[in-house]
Amino acid sequence: MPTISMFYGIIIYMYYFDDKEHKTPHIHANYAEYDAVISIPEGDVLKGELPNNKLKLIKAWIEIHREDLTADWKLAIEGQKPYKIEPLR
Repeated sequence: MPTISMFYGIIIYMYYFDDKEHKTPHIHANYAEYDAVISIPEGDVLKGELPNNKLKLIKAWIEIHREDLTADWKLAIEGQKPYKIEPLR
């Protein structure tokens, strides 16, 4: 489960070969005791929960880096290591 970015206490990661349960491209986000799976195309929470203020930060980050995230998704589902993506500043 490679970590692809970290910002404001949020850890963003992708699993290898992770296109079985959630068919849509997605990321996993962890903040404190919260975990969520968030779609890359829409920014919707597919599973889990996060505090609303942190979810807004993640959605903004996804919007900025959607192309990079899509490229990383393709690598990860093929079992290749995704690239790190700049954090939200």
